[in-house]
Amino acid sequence: MTKIDKLKKRFLSKPKDFKYSELKRLLNHFGYVEKPKGKTSGSRVSYLNTTVHNIISLHRPHPAPELKQYQIKEIIEELKRMGFIK
Repeated sequence: MTKIDKLKKRFLSKPKDFKYSELKRLLNHFGYVEKPKGKTSGSRVSYLNTTVHNIISLHRPHPAPELKQYQIKEIIEELKRMGFIK
């Protein structure tokens, strides 16, 4: 099992300690590129996949680096909808 497979398996288990840096690595694997919303957007960030013409938007977690459970759930649903995960 590769590192990315392990990361994907961990993400799908919806852990409470899944970090933003791990999500960034996972989304990059699926072809998503981080696009900050602009100077005044604060913690708002989008991930763009030009291959499938899809955008995933979320707030970068702060002050703790862990994602909220609702964020993990929404991202899983979107990745399933786009066919990246089953």
